[in-house]
Amino acid sequence: MNALRNKVQLIGNLGQDPEIVNLDNGSKLAKFSIATNEIYKNAKGEKVTDTQWHNVVAWGKTADIVENFLMKGKEVAIEGRLTNRSYETKEGDKRYITEIRCNELLLLGK
Repeated sequence: MNALRNKVQLIGNLGQDPEIVNLDNGSKLAKFSIATNEIYKNAKGEKVTDTQWHNVVAWGKTADIVENFLMKGKEVAIEGRLTNRSYETKEGDKRYITEIRCNELLLLGK
């Protein structure tokens, strides 16, 4: 049951090509965003599409797969967990980021 405490599963399309970062210690990091769409009818009966954007990070071998096979528009299924971090801008403002740390990746579509 512990595995269910912080688990995210999404299917969506990449909004842009992934950003690949090779760190000094030899680790590889891939950053990308995916869009998920929810379609529903509003009170007037009109069809509405609600698009949500999700920031995703992948490390190690998963980052290798992202680098070699993912590009803008590609449909993927991801599984991971939510992570939060913060940083300070040059102006001294504190910013917060919520990301999905991708543990598993499945390539979908053509």
